[in-house]
Formats: sequence, structure tokens, C-alpha cells
Amino acid sequence: MKLVAVTSCPTGIAHTYMAAEALEQAGKAAGHEVHVETQGAAGSTPLDPAIIAAADGVIYAADLEVKDKERFAGKPFVDVGVKKAVHDAPGVIAAATAAVEAGVPAPVAGAPAAPAAPATKVDANAGVGTRVRQWLMTGVSYMIPFVAAGGILIALGFMVAQFADGSQGVIDVTQVPISHLLNDFSVLSGMDWAALLFHTGALAFGFLVPALSGFIAYAIADRPGIVPGFVGGAVSVAVGAGFLGGLVTGFMGGFLALWISRWKVPKGVRGIMPVVVIPLLSSFVVGLVMFVIIGQPIASLMEGLSSWLNGLSGSNLVILGALLGAMMGFDLGGPINKVAYTFAVTGLATEGLAADAVQYRIMAAVMAAGMVTPLAMALATTVRKSLFTHAERENGKAAWLLGASFISEGAIPFAAADLWRVIVSSVAGSALTGALVMAGGSAQRAPHGGIWVLPLISHPWWFVLAVAAGMVVTALVVIALKTTRRDPVLQAEHVADEQAELVAQTA
Repeated sequence: MKLVAVTSCPTGIAHTYMAAEALEQAGKAAGHEVHVETQGAAGSTPLDPAIIAAADGVIYAADLEVKDKERFAGKPFVDVGVKKAVHDAPGVIAAATAAVEAGVPAPVAGAPAAPAAPATKVDANAGVGTRVRQWLMTGVSYMIPFVAAGGILIALGFMVAQFADGSQGVIDVTQVPISHLLNDFSVLSGMDWAALLFHTGALAFGFLVPALSGFIAYAIADRPGIVPGFVGGAVSVAVGAGFLGGLVTGFMGGFLALWISRWKVPKGVRGIMPVVVIPLLSSFVVGLVMFVIIGQPIASLMEGLSSWLNGLSGSNLVILGALLGAMMGFDLGGPINKVAYTFAVTGLATEGLAADAVQYRIMAAVMAAGMVTPLAMALATTVRKSLFTHAERENGKAAWLLGASFISEGAIPFAAADLWRVIVSSVAGSALTGALVMAGGSAQRAPHGGIWVLPLISHPWWFVLAVAAGMVVTALVVIALKTTRRDPVLQAEHVADEQAELVAQTA
């Protein structure tokens, strides 16, 4: 059969492309022709209309709404989450072929296309807990690009400042006013360039809380939720409530906008509801509640949390690093991993931190721990090839780059094939790395980048040593655990390899 597929995940980074590769490989193995359109963070290249016209069926492996879905109208389809395609691509291919044989129809041809809008996918029929997680993940997914761009620019600004003005650069770069930068490039000094990087990054990073709040509200109420969500996030920043305030205003603004949008109003008012009434009333109420009632208590809570973190030292820091490392290694890009990462990222937004503040050390520990498992799987497939299938060994080659780039999802294919052995190994090595980074005092201002932002990390060689230690431990544990198992697929591959070798020798 000829199948077309669309893959997308909330962040549009790892799962989107891993699902596409898995579907292509599974389709080829089953004798089908599969063409995939990845609707990721880098945009997408639409499938050729001729390929769509010739397709027998469609696979939607998406956690977001598929763009231009009307292109596939009239064709049999299956609709699964992106993780299903990553973990069980052969099963998805089998379901798609069954849908083709059964003639399951897609939406009616000629259905109007949905208006262009930020993508999200919240299952209205899911349980309350699932929907809350989906709302939160929508906010986090749109927040991350602001955080990554802003955080790395800020870190580069401090690094350039240190080269430009020695040890005093870390202080001076924050004191160069933006108005001083409005000059001809030819007259800007090294410190001016550092300040330019810093201020640009700080402005981008300033969208962390508004973007989180705005897109949580959007996930709840669709477009009516964007304005009160962003306004609430901005108020949270203004009163010092930080990301906790952003979480509160995201839910408050979303539900308030959803409630107002359902009011029964006269026909003459309906036209101005989404443009004037909903944003006006919802923004005013959210601002009123934050400024007058709950903003200050949340700000006090944030200040207490910051004070607690800064008061940690010694063994307490090591334990915290081990805990965050274990969370990063537990589900490899899943909800628990994202909780640890979001905790680290939001700590970077605290103002007035010293260069070696606990918040920066937490970020370093989380990033290092998130790199461990893909690198460990790559190492294990290199030193003990016989314990892994051909597909796993190929995935291991890609895992070197994914792990080095702080993309924990690079280890998901291994966890999908052998869940408990990989997860046990991952948690052990990631926890060790998190503890070692905390013990060594490495600090990181940039929220992403992996090995590529090593110059922005304090005590960089200790950071590398901690990652290497966790990688080796995880690789050794997974090799030890896999040595004791009997994998029918692996045994069948070994038999096939031996028979091929005999045939070659005979020839």
C-alpha cells in the first residue's frame, strides 16, 4: 500500500522526527510505501499533492492539531499520538492498513480548512488529570523557544563581557543602558556588544511567564484565552509572582475567557465579543485579582522558594541534584522529565543572582543528566553490539548527536524495546550525574544546547566528567541487565547472521 503520514509533538523537536523515521522504517519492513510530513518546530514541507492523491490511507501521529487536514479528505485514516508511533510503529502501520481495508472514511471532502492558529491538542473527552497535563504542556511547549533563545543570548553576553572587561564584566554588562547601544556598529566596544547580547536575551527571556500563561489559557479557551493569559503573565512578572503566578493566571484567564465566551448575548453584540468584550473583561478581572488579592502572597511564596534554594549547601545540594537527575532519566522527555526541566528553567528567571547561584547549578545538573541516557545507549551499542538489534545499533549512531545536544528523547527507541532495563539504567546514571554536577559546582545560564554551550558553563571539565561518569554507569548497568535476557528478535537476527555467513563462506 501507499500511505502518507503527519507527525507532530508539543515541542516540535524530537518526537516529531523520531516518529517520522519509525513510521518510514516500519512501513518499508512491512512492504508498504510511506511518505511523512513532519510538522515540527522548524516548520514543515507539505507533502506533494500527487503523493497524497495516490495514497491509500493516512496516519495522523500527532499531539497537535494537523495543519491543512482537509488535504486528506475522503481517505481512510488512523489517528494516534506521536508516542504511539515512536514506541509501536509496526502496530500503527498495521492499524492503518486495516483502516484502508475496512474503508474508514476521513472528513468529508470539501470541508472548510481551519483558520491558521497556534497548534494545540487537548482531548475534551479525557479525564481531568490528563487535560490539566495537556494544558500545562501546551504552555511549556510554547515557552521553551523563548527560554532557549533568551537564556543562551544572556549567557553569551556574560561570556563576551568577561573577555572584554576581565572579572568585572559580569557586573558591568547588566549596567550598560539600552540607550547607550543606539550607535553605529563601528563604534561599539566589546562591552557594548556584550550588553547588546544581554539586553536582547533578557527581553526574549522576559516572555517566559507571559508565554507560559498565555498558551495555557489558549489551550483551555482557544483564541479568547490568549489576551487574558498574556496579560496575567505580565502582571505576574510585575508583582514578582514569577512562574507560579503565570500558572495561576494561565488557568484563571483561560477559564474566565471560556466562561464569558459562552454567554448568551444579543446578535448585535456577538460580533464584538471576541474583539472587545472577552479580552476587556477577562483581562481586567485577571489583573484585578492578581494586583489586589493573590499576587503578593504568590510573590512571597516565590521569594521563600528562592531563599530556600539559595540556602541549600553541601549534601542537601547533592541530594537535590540526584533527585532532579533521576527525574530527567525516568521518562526521557515525558511529564516527569519536563517537570524537572521546567523547574530548572523557571529558576533562571530569578533576578539578581550571583554567577554560581543554586538556580544556575540546578540548570547545569538537569542539562547534564538529560544528556546521559542517549549517550549511554550509543556507547552500549558500540561496545556490546551483540546485545542489540540492527535497528537499535543504527539508533545508537544517531544517539551520540542527540545526547550531546541534550535531547533525552534519543533514548526512547531503546526504552520502547526494553522498558524496565533501560529505565533502571537511565535513572541510575542520570542521578549520579546530577549529584556530581551539584557537588562540583558547575553552573549554567543557558537552558539548552548540551555540549555545544560548554564555554558558557562554569567548571566545564567537571561538567563533562560528570556526564561521562553517568554515561559509563548507565551503559554498564544496561549491558549487565541485557546479558541476562533472552530476546527472540535478537536471537532470530543472530541465527540469520550466522546463516548468511555460512552461505558467504560456502560461496
